[in-house]
Amino acid sequence: MSTARKDPMAQNWIRSGQLSWRVRVALVSLLLIATATVWVTNRLLTDRFTESTRNRAELRLALYSGNLLSELRRNAIVPQLLSRDPTLIAALQSSDFSQSTQRLISFVEEIGAASLMLLDRDGRTVAATDRNRLGEQHRSAAYFVDPVRSNSTVFSTIQREAGGYSFTYSRRLEDSSGVLGVIVVEVDLQKFERAWSGISDAVYVTNSAGTIILATEPRWRGMNQAEALRHQTPENAIERAIRVTADWTALPADAYLRGEAVMRMDSRIPFRGWQMTSFTTYASIRERVNGVLALEIMGFAILLALSFYALSRRTAFRMALFQRESAELRALNARLQREIAERERVQKTLEVAEQTLAQSSKLAALGEMSAAVSHELNQPLAAMKTYLAGARLLLRRNRSEEALSSFGRIDDLIERMGAITRQLKSYARKGQEALSPINMGDALAASLSMMEPQLRQRQVQITQILPDRPVLVMGDRMRIEQVMVNLLRNALDATKSVRDPEVEIILAAGETATLTVRDNGHGISDFDNIFEPFYTTKQPGDGVGLGLAISSGIVNDLGGRLTARNGQHGGAVFEMQLPILEDGLEAAE
Repeated sequence: MSTARKDPMAQNWIRSGQLSWRVRVALVSLLLIATATVWVTNRLLTDRFTESTRNRAELRLALYSGNLLSELRRNAIVPQLLSRDPTLIAALQSSDFSQSTQRLISFVEEIGAASLMLLDRDGRTVAATDRNRLGEQHRSAAYFVDPVRSNSTVFSTIQREAGGYSFTYSRRLEDSSGVLGVIVVEVDLQKFERAWSGISDAVYVTNSAGTIILATEPRWRGMNQAEALRHQTPENAIERAIRVTADWTALPADAYLRGEAVMRMDSRIPFRGWQMTSFTTYASIRERVNGVLALEIMGFAILLALSFYALSRRTAFRMALFQRESAELRALNARLQREIAERERVQKTLEVAEQTLAQSSKLAALGEMSAAVSHELNQPLAAMKTYLAGARLLLRRNRSEEALSSFGRIDDLIERMGAITRQLKSYARKGQEALSPINMGDALAASLSMMEPQLRQRQVQITQILPDRPVLVMGDRMRIEQVMVNLLRNALDATKSVRDPEVEIILAAGETATLTVRDNGHGISDFDNIFEPFYTTKQPGDGVGLGLAISSGIVNDLGGRLTARNGQHGGAVFEMQLPILEDGLEAAE
């Protein structure tokens, strides 16, 4: 009898031991799976978000360097123009400078330079936009000595006593008797420092010697790169521990600034060996990655809690059968409370994740808008450069009236650039701009005038087939001309490698107003992505792939469509179709 009673007890102990062993294995497996999942998710998301943040930082750095180079090149021509000013030359010859200062002040408002100075042959300031500098001696300054020795425009970087640097272009004024004086133009580059400090974390520009001459951190100016990175606030042990804990999702970091991990971007500026460097923090990456990891960890925590709950329920059932009903009620109450708490935590986590995604979308939109502005302003800037070169030649030949005509065209291009920026800013509020009847023939003529500098540089046969009657559409002339310029520019680029380049332009009026641009290039190979943003077949530096994407959006907004196909005899054919107007009403009505 005793043996029969012990056997069931032994079997229960064996079953209990087997169950305990299986539970331990299951818990250890769950912990290993949770650790591996969190590690893999962190690695993949960190790499993906880091790459997207790096791409936006590279795009922003390219925009900064382009703006800086544009400002330097814009002011480089000013000394050469002023050195031929007959009024300034006459003032130096007669030593009568009563009207020279006022003349320089009138010039500086049009040029946009920081300041202008006129020095006589002894290096004394005889006229300046800042009247406090009249009478100063600059005989030993580089911007006086170098242009006197050289018959060209000299660029100088001068370190100020109060900190920072000043950047000047200077050129000597002379007549048949010799050197009369020097004109000095100071370029305002500090405005870029103020603009950079409001967007990026840290940016600096170094010269060919590696010295920092522009920086969002004022204390970096005058240092080299290694000194600037070492120049940071000392950290104690607690701060270093917090930094390591916060940066575990972004290792290895490119550098550390103020104790925080950052990624470093370098870009070469094609001007006297200058280089631009920016530092972007990993803050947005940490927030996005940690939001996803929090959800995963919460899910595994719920599974682990449920596992322990099941074990506790099984143990309680075996140990106290007589308290089963009360134990089930207490467990149910506890489970409901945990589920409510978990749902509240999940809701808070989701709110944080939504805010992070919204911020990331804003940054992505800002990057695309910056790229669009850079792309659309490239054409007017190229035309302005050509007209400036022509005006310089005309001034050398004393053909001032024709030079004034070139300056008038430059003023029109500036108005066009302003209209393009206003149009790009209006994309967020489509449908609010008033439309008016537009003559497609006049818009095409204006677009060809805009493309005149490119057409002069190449031998391209342009064929136009236009109707006798005006073709009217309802739209925005600036945006329609923008589409035409993009189509013409793409056609010219497509015929660069063709021996006899030809571009055919056909304007027809039927049920719709149709503008067809055909070239004899190599045609289109990828129709699926041709209207996608940032897709381009051009060489790096020739385009960013936004022209057709922006053009397609403009045509769609005006109720038309933009299509592309290959011609029967080769080349690409682009057609812009817009609703036509007849007697002031749309034909569709």
